[in-house]
Formats: sequence, structure tokens, C-alpha cells
Amino acid sequence: MRTRNFDGGCVMITGSGISRTTRRNFLTGFCVVACAVAGKANAQTDIAGYPDRPVRIVVPYPPGGGSDILARVLAEKVQSRWGQPVVVENHPGASGNVGTEAVFRAAPDGYTVLFTAEPPLVINGSLYSKLNYDPKAFAPIVATTAAYGVLLINPRVPAKNLQEFIAYARANPGKLNYSSQGIGSSGQLMAELFDMMAGTKMIHIPYAGTGPALADLVAGHVDCMFGELVTGLPFVEAGKLRMIGYTGEKRNPNWPDLPAISEVLPGYLGKIWQGMVAPPGTPVAITNKWAAAIDDILKMPDVMDRLRKWYMVPIGGTPQDMERFMTEERERWGNVIRASGAKVE
Repeated sequence: MRTRNFDGGCVMITGSGISRTTRRNFLTGFCVVACAVAGKANAQTDIAGYPDRPVRIVVPYPPGGGSDILARVLAEKVQSRWGQPVVVENHPGASGNVGTEAVFRAAPDGYTVLFTAEPPLVINGSLYSKLNYDPKAFAPIVATTAAYGVLLINPRVPAKNLQEFIAYARANPGKLNYSSQGIGSSGQLMAELFDMMAGTKMIHIPYAGTGPALADLVAGHVDCMFGELVTGLPFVEAGKLRMIGYTGEKRNPNWPDLPAISEVLPGYLGKIWQGMVAPPGTPVAITNKWAAAIDDILKMPDVMDRLRKWYMVPIGGTPQDMERFMTEERERWGNVIRASGAKVE
């Protein structure tokens, strides 16, 4: 019997005492198993050395927004933990679709990941007639934070509280208008859900981002807006806006006099969250390593302190948790989009 070595580490055995057919079947099976074991060992070796060069976190929004700021905090911590540069790159455009597509087409090696708010992952698939990426195909990593919104109204609206606002909107269908960060944004979807549950009909005025949407609300060009607490609070404290409803499941303990919308509209919930995913096909060992790192970082005292100041709640968890979370959010907001008829061609 003779042994011959071939490329790929497969060993072929020949011998005159074995029939050609039997020998061929045996050798084929042996080679498949040996190659699979060798490939698995190589993959484990590669993952054990990961990362051995700079890593990119792509944010599909302009610099300075919530996603960008949080991504840079996480990047700094991951870089310190792994000893490799972690670079945040902004690729804004088309409600996050431009940067998201870039990551979708990136190599699934763990050196490019996406950090984004919810629209590209759970909203745009229902909102856009065509996308150049599949939101469901990304490798989930971890949901990082959630922030709840507030219903802000201009003081010229003749309502002092949530009940009065709903009564006025019901009595004047189509008279009130609301600004949002754009079509399909969390602000629009919270308002559409509010309309559906309250039996009201407000007119949507989309803007290119939070800044101009909030500026026109303060100026009185629009009547109301579902926005983030951290951006609306300064104007409320200055008396330029009223804050009449909170989108969380229950009242925020920091503002006990601000009612949750769910107290008037049972079941209402609107949250803005951030999360991380990797290109389709990224090895589970890599996504697990990312998730474990981010989960630990979110528990660090200095990070938790920053999140409190930004009115964000840490989430964390595993890639499996992220997958379940995205599935639930995709179904919830998909129902709202279909009911509202919102669409982007």
C-alpha cells in the first residue's frame, strides 16, 4: 500500500488488494472529510487572529448625528480593546441606503461593518419599491441603544395637553401638519402610527434631517413633530415648544408630569434605536466577537453616563437577540407603512 500527498492536505491511498471502485469511493470520502477538517482549522486560525489590520465602521448618515456620535464612542473603545485602528466612515444618502448598500457589497471578513439607526434594516424594505441590498440578508451583530421620542407642538396650536391635542386634531382633519426628518423616518412613522390609533389625519411635511424640521417647527411653519428628547428639550425649556407626549411604554422618571402616549392610546410605542450588522456571509465567530465587545462596552460606567446624558437606553445582547429584534421591528413598522400607504419610488 502506498500513500501520496496532494494539494489541500488530502491523502490518497492506493493498493493492489482493493478493488478500483471500492478504493475510489473510500478515497473520495476520506478526502472530503480531511479537507473539511483542514478548512475548519484554517478558519479557526484566521478568526483567532482577527483583527490584524484596521476595521471600518460605516455610518450611513452625515457626521454629527446620533448614529455618528455613538459610533465614534464605540469605535474608540473597540480600538482600545483590540489594539487595531477602528475608523468611522460616513456614507450618507437616500435615507441610509447609500452606506448600507456599500456594506452589503463589502467582503464578509469582519473588517467592514454597518452602524445605523433602524430605517435601512427594518423600514426601507417596506418603504422603497426597490433596494440594491437585502435588509434581511445582513449578518446581525447587536442592537446597541434605544431612545424614545416626544410629541412636540408649536405654542400656536390651541392645545395644552395630549387629550386636547387629539380632540382638536379629530375636529380638524387635515388642518394640522407635522414635520419629520424625511420620508420613512422614525418621526414620520411615529406620526402615522399616532394618526392610525387616534383617528386623526395630519399632513406630513418631510425635511432633509432633524435640524431643518425642528427649525420650522420652532418658527411656526409646521404645527407639530415627533422628535428626540435630547434635541427638543432645549426649545421646550426656552418656552418655544410644548412637549405633550412621550413615546415610551411608560412615563420617563425624569419627567413624571409628561404622560406616555400609551396612557391615552393603549399600545402606542415609538422608539429610535441603533444597531450593528455585517455583510452577508460574515462568519458567526466574528459577529459573536463584535457582539461580546459591544455588549461589554455598553456596560462601562463612562459609556453608561454618556448614554444617560443623551437619553439613550443600552440594549446589548447577542446576534441572535439582534435577529429577533429586527424581525419584530420589521413586522411592526411594515404594518404601519402598508396601512399609511407611504412609498418611495
